Amino acid sequence: MLCPETLIDGLRFPEGPRWRDGRLWFSDMHAQQVLAVDPSGKLETIARVPEDPSGLGWLPDGRLLIVSMHDRRLLRLDPGGLTEVADLSHLAPFHCNDMVVDARGRAYVGNFGFDLHAGQSPAPTNLVLVEPDGRTRVAAEDLRFPNGTVITPDGRTLIIGETFGPCLTAFDVAEDGSLSGRREWARMEGAVPDGICLDAEGGVWSASPTSNDCIRQLEGGEVTHRIDVGRGAFACMIGDGKLYILTSSSSSPDQCKANMDARVEVIDAPYGHAGLP
Repeated sequence: MLCPETLIDGLRFPEGPRWRDGRLWFSDMHAQQVLAVDPSGKLETIARVPEDPSGLGWLPDGRLLIVSMHDRRLLRLDPGGLTEVADLSHLAPFHCNDMVVDARGRAYVGNFGFDLHAGQSPAPTNLVLVEPDGRTRVAAEDLRFPNGTVITPDGRTLIIGETFGPCLTAFDVAEDGSLSGRREWARMEGAVPDGICLDAEGGVWSASPTSNDCIRQLEGGEVTHRIDVGRGAFACMIGDGKLYILTSSSSSPDQCKANMDARVEVIDAPYGHAGLP
């Protein structure tokens, strides 16, 4: 069985990977940095986000959007620095996390819904839709830790990982970005979806921190591939024929800052990337 190779290590907690312009972009959450790395391992710091960055995406004009977790804001990286696009605190009850940005620049932003690291009981929460002009509304309710999210190439279906589902849930996407037709896309057994990505043959890859692997499923739940990483897998992304898996020994903020043993790992991808992000 092939095993991933380490591209970079010494990170605190990498999340939200995206492939763009020949590089993997991601948030090193507890280091408060957005980074980009090329296939040789060369790193560049893109932005610093004091309240911890998470989900990433791009507007049609190429400007980067960044989720700022603790203050529950969506930020935009302008030539002069970070600018607030929207304050989500009235719609997101706890830390914001991953997001997907559609082809029109609309951002779908998830949130924890409860204080995970303080040991609170899981609580359902909202998926928030942010228009490019900063208007906000609830796109979906009653989600159990909405996390990694993808949009199919035709723009008509959004699939989101409910970490505490544990399942992948699909919605139909209307012309105005509204979501309807909620349905279970795939159930996960013995694993949970954290970050996810979509491949060119219609499979969804889910990084699962509880089972220490990255799992590919087809609609209905069939598992076709499983890549063991031997530690928590928290996010994944396909780029340039490779599957990038972001791993860490822990998700606890204090342990991540102390250990600094998180990695970006890479392995050949059986299928190419598709859809968004």
